[in-house]
Amino acid sequence: MKIHSKGFGISKFYHFGTTSFRDVMKYSWALLILSLFLLAGCAPQTKISELPAEHAPSFSASGTEAMTDRWWQSFDDDKLNKLVDSALANNFDLRTAWQRLKAAEASARSESASLFPWLEASAQGRSSRFGGNTVLRDNLSLDASASYEVDLWGRIRSQVEAERFRAEATRWDYKTAALSLSAEISRAWFQLLETRNQLELINHQIETNQKTLRLLKARFGSGQIRSVDILRQKQLLESTHEQKASLQASAEVLENRLAVLTGQPPQEAFNYQGDSLPDMPPLPETGLPAELLRRRPDVQSAFNALKAADKDVASAISNRYPRLSLSASLSSTASSSNVEDILSGWVSSFGGNLFAPLFYAGQRKAEVDRAEAVKKQRLYQYGQAVLTAYREVEDALAQERKQREKIESIQNQLELAQQSYEQLRLEYFNGMSDYLDVLTALDEEQRLQRDLLSARMTLLEYRIALYRALAGGFETEREESER
Repeated sequence: MKIHSKGFGISKFYHFGTTSFRDVMKYSWALLILSLFLLAGCAPQTKISELPAEHAPSFSASGTEAMTDRWWQSFDDDKLNKLVDSALANNFDLRTAWQRLKAAEASARSESASLFPWLEASAQGRSSRFGGNTVLRDNLSLDASASYEVDLWGRIRSQVEAERFRAEATRWDYKTAALSLSAEISRAWFQLLETRNQLELINHQIETNQKTLRLLKARFGSGQIRSVDILRQKQLLESTHEQKASLQASAEVLENRLAVLTGQPPQEAFNYQGDSLPDMPPLPETGLPAELLRRRPDVQSAFNALKAADKDVASAISNRYPRLSLSASLSSTASSSNVEDILSGWVSSFGGNLFAPLFYAGQRKAEVDRAEAVKKQRLYQYGQAVLTAYREVEDALAQERKQREKIESIQNQLELAQQSYEQLRLEYFNGMSDYLDVLTALDEEQRLQRDLLSARMTLLEYRIALYRALAGGFETEREESER
C-alpha cells in the first residue's frame, strides 16, 4: 500500500494586460519559498571510509629508466610499434569498449537533464462536420508547458554524479582494455619471433643430425660401428623433424592471432618479418606505491565505481524525503473565422506539488540498505584491486630476477654439454666409448639450445608483465580526436 500526501495547485485563467497572472505567480512563489525554507538544509551526507590497502612499503626493486605510458616503445622495435598502433586503431574488442564508454557518457548526459526544467509545446488543428445543414467548424489550438522538480535534498544531483562517476569508470575500463591489448600484441609478436628463431635453430640441428647420420653410415659400411647406432641417430633426426612441424604450426597460429588482434582476417598473409628477440631494456623505475595507484587504470576504474556507489546511497536516502515539483502551462484556442484570437486569448496555469512518502512497507529503507551493501562491495573490490596491483609488480620483479639466474644457469649447462659432446664424440670415433653416450650428449646440447631461447622469451614476458603492472592509461587516437 502507498499513501501519498495531497499536492497543492494553483490554476487561473487570464488575458494579457490583466493582473491575474501576477497574482498567481506571487502566491505560488510565496508558497515555494516557504516550502524551501521549511525543507532545506536537511540533505543527507555520505562519506567513504578510509580506503583499504592504500598504504604499502616501497617495492623490492627499482631501476633508473623513466617509465613511459607507451612502454612497448622501450624495446625499440619498429614492427612492434606498427602492430600496436594498428591494433589500437582496428581491434574490434577495443572498439566495443569505446562504444560502451560512449553509451555511459550518453547516460550521464541524459541523467543531467533532470537538473533543468522540461519544456514542451504542441499544436493541434480540428475540423468538425455537423449533419443536416453540413456546417463545418475549424479550430486551432496551441499549448506550451514546463515542469521542474526542485532538488531539495540533492537526490537528482546525486544521481547525476553517480552516472558521471560510472562514465568515468568506463573510460578507465577503456584505457585498461587498450593497455591489455598492447601487452597481448607484444607477447604474441615476441612469441612469433621466438618461434621463428626456434625454427632456424631446429633446421640447423636437423642439418647436424643428418651430417652425423651420413658419417655413421659411412663407418658402418667399413664395419666400424653397429647398426643400432644408425637407428638411434635416425630416431633423433625424426624427433627434430617432429619438433619442426610443431613449431611451424605454432608460427601460423601466432600469425593468425596477430592478424585478428589488429582487426584483419587470419586468411590474409602476415607481412611482418622480424629478426631475433630484442635485448632487454634497462629496468624501469617502479616509483612509490601511491603513484602506482594513480597510474593504474583498473584501480582508477574501481575507485570511480566506489564513488558512484556512494552517490547511489545518497540518492537512496534522499528518496525517502518529500519532493517538490513545479509546473506551468500556456494554452490558446481559436476558430478559423477568428484566428487573431489565438494571440490574445491565452490561458495560463501555474502549480506546485509536494509529494511526501508516508508508508511504503519498508521498501525505501530496503533500497538504502541495498545501496549501502553495494557501496561496501565496491569498497572491498577497490581494496582487492589495490592489492592486486602491488602483487603484480612484486611478482614481475621477482620472476624477472629469478629468470635471469635461470638463463645464466642454462648458459653454463650449455657450455658444459657442448664440451661433453665434443669429448665423447672424439672418444667414440677413437673406439673408447659407446655411441649411446654421444647421442645422449648431442640430444642434451640441442635441448639446452632450445631451452635457452625459450628462457629468453620468458624473460621478455616477465618484463612485459612488469610494464603492464606499472603503466598508466595512455590516450589513443580516438581520445585525442575527441578533445
